[in-house]
Amino acid sequence: MASFPPRVNEKEIVRSRTIGELLALAAPFDKKCGRENWTVAFAPDGSYFAWSQGYCTVKLVPWSQCLKNFLLHGTKNITNSSSLRLSRQNSDGAQKNKPREHIIDCGDIVWSLAFGSSVPEKQSRCVNIEWHRFRFGQDQLLLATGLSNGRIKIWDVYTGKLLLNLVDHTDVVRDLTFAPDGSLILVSASRDKTLRVWDLKDDGNMMKVLRAHQNWVYSCAFSPDSSMLCSVGASKAVFLWDMDKYTMIRKLEGHHHDVVACDFSPDGALLATASYDTRVYVWDPHTGDILMEFGHLFPPPTPIFAGGANDRWVRSVSFSHDGLHIASLADDKMVRFWRIDEDYPVQVAPLSNGLCCAFSTDGSVLAAGTHDGSVYFWATPRQIPSLQHLCRMSIRRVMPTQEVQKLPIPSKLLEFLSYRI
Repeated sequence: MASFPPRVNEKEIVRSRTIGELLALAAPFDKKCGRENWTVAFAPDGSYFAWSQGYCTVKLVPWSQCLKNFLLHGTKNITNSSSLRLSRQNSDGAQKNKPREHIIDCGDIVWSLAFGSSVPEKQSRCVNIEWHRFRFGQDQLLLATGLSNGRIKIWDVYTGKLLLNLVDHTDVVRDLTFAPDGSLILVSASRDKTLRVWDLKDDGNMMKVLRAHQNWVYSCAFSPDSSMLCSVGASKAVFLWDMDKYTMIRKLEGHHHDVVACDFSPDGALLATASYDTRVYVWDPHTGDILMEFGHLFPPPTPIFAGGANDRWVRSVSFSHDGLHIASLADDKMVRFWRIDEDYPVQVAPLSNGLCCAFSTDGSVLAAGTHDGSVYFWATPRQIPSLQHLCRMSIRRVMPTQEVQKLPIPSKLLEFLSYRI
C-alpha cells in the first residue's frame, strides 16, 4: 500500500487542459444556501449531460452540442433562462428522441441525479404482474432526481414529463444509482440511514430496504455487472451488498472519518472510496484488501486527527472509462487525476468550492460541480496503459475476479492477471 508524497516537484505534475465551463447566473443579492451543485451526471449513451443548478432546478443539455459550443465559442458557456423550460405536465411527443436543452423544476432542492436506460428483454423482478402503467422501450431514457424532502422524481428526458413520484424516504435522498444492466433497478441512499431498491419496470415499486448504516448514507454505486452494490456513509462506513439476495457481503474497514463517495472500476475488479480523512482508498472488493492509498495531505494525519476537521476533505471520486485513471476532488481547491499504478497525481487542476465530479461516458472528459451551481470540464489524461493492465481489464470483461483466481493456469500468470498494486 502506497501513499502520495506531495514533495514531488510540481513541475513534474502536468496541469489538466480545461475543456469548458457552464456558469450559473446569480442575482446581485442571491442567497448562498440552495445554489449548490451537489451532483452531475452523463447519460449512458452519451447523449445528455445533467446537473443541479441549485434552487430546485436541473439543467439538461445535449452533450455533443455542448462540446461543439465549447469549441466554437471558447471555454465559457453561460446558462440562461431563455432555454426551453418544461413544467411537470409538459410533453411533446413529436420531439421525442431529439436531444433538446431542458430546464426541469423539481419543486425542492436537488441532491442527487442518475440517468437510466431500459433494455426490453430485462423483465421486472416482480412476478405475476399483468398490467403496468409504463412500458419502457429500448429508446427510453429516464432521469431520477433525489430531493431534500425525501422524494424521488422520475422524468422522461426527451419530453421533460414527470413519470413517477417515489415517496418513502424520510430525509434527504443523498445519492441515486441505476443498475447498469438496463433492468431499471434504482437504488437510493438517504440521510434516513437506509438504502431503498426500486423497480421502475414495476411502476416504481419499492422492492427492498437495506439497513446496516447507523448514520447518514452519502453515496452508493453498482458494480458493472449489477451483482454488487457499494454504499458509504458517516462513521467510516463502507458496505458491500449482494444485489441478487439483498444481503450484506462484507464491511470494509480502513477509513478514519466519514466516507462520502465511491465508484467501481469499469471491469468491477477495483473499488475507490473517498473520505473526509483526506484519503482515497482503492480496494479489492472481493477480498476487502486495500491495494492503494492516495493521500491529499502530507504528512498524512494520524487517526485521531483524520477524524476531525481539516482543509483536505475529499468530496468526490470517479473511475475513468479506461480503468487506469481516478479523479478526486478535495477541499484544498484542487482536482487530481491519478493512475492506479502510480503513487502521485499525473495531472492536477485548480477548482474552488468543488462538490462532485463524474467522467463522461467515453471517459474523455471530467465534469465537476461547485457550490455556486456551476460546472467545469477538463480533458482526461491520455496515457498508454501497460500490457498487464490491458490483460487484466480484458479477462474481467468475460469473468469476475473470483473466477479469474480459479483458472487452471501457472501461478506467475495468475499473479500477472491479479490487481496487486
